[in-house]
Amino acid sequence: MTPTTFNSDLVDTLLGLTTVVAEQGDVKAAVEANHDDNQWWPGYVADWRVRMAVAGWSTRVSYAMVDTYANVVKTADAHGWDALIGMDDSELASLIRPLGLAEARIRYLRSLQAFLSEPDAAGGDVLTMPATQLITNFAARVDGASFKVAQCAALYARGYHCGIMPVDSGMVTRLAPCLGLTLDRGPAAHERMRCLLENCVTADPTPYRDLIDSYGYRVTIPGHAAPSWWLHLVLIYFKRLYLNRPVSARLCPLRPVCPHVLDCDHLRRE
Repeated sequence: MTPTTFNSDLVDTLLGLTTVVAEQGDVKAAVEANHDDNQWWPGYVADWRVRMAVAGWSTRVSYAMVDTYANVVKTADAHGWDALIGMDDSELASLIRPLGLAEARIRYLRSLQAFLSEPDAAGGDVLTMPATQLITNFAARVDGASFKVAQCAALYARGYHCGIMPVDSGMVTRLAPCLGLTLDRGPAAHERMRCLLENCVTADPTPYRDLIDSYGYRVTIPGHAAPSWWLHLVLIYFKRLYLNRPVSARLCPLRPVCPHVLDCDHLRRE
């Protein structure tokens, strides 16, 4: 197969990997805890502009700081968009400082404000324009917004089930090889992988819905939506739990040639 081309081989490879990893208890628990109300992008934040702001602020925040980040989100939501952009830099710094990189996060907010004020980025357009157009524009024109930040902001603004599947650096460097994908280096790899993953699940959502049912996932997915958000979380937590260093001893070293992914005969010592 051509590694960066969407085709039936990639569809089968992704479904095969998902079939194995979605059955793992630790992956299932993490997905269920974050599917209907995500700890990083909580559902209670109503204003899509605040969602775009905190999505950008969530980058480069470690899991050890998730509670600190959650407090910043709550404070930002309580203030609301108009109050946030009306703060001076010292007030914003006081709000954001617990996350670190306060100056960069303030620049992001100011640039986001400018982007959303442009005629072709008016509210209706941001929420309805094609995802690739929004992500490309956002990454090019918002300070500090790479493709992966733009993907996160677009997803959170539009809602969990909008079909956008953000791709982080670990997915490019560690998950992609497990799928037999060879991606170009640089920020564009995140966008290329996003498109490939989304195409796979939208081509035929039924097998993924069947996995959700057969494994007994306690998640809520609207009837009109492909389970893209569910798949995103399955892949993210598989990456985090099995592919991040130290790599799990259960992972087959011959993946993707070996389709078993975990606990296969290649791991057995003679």
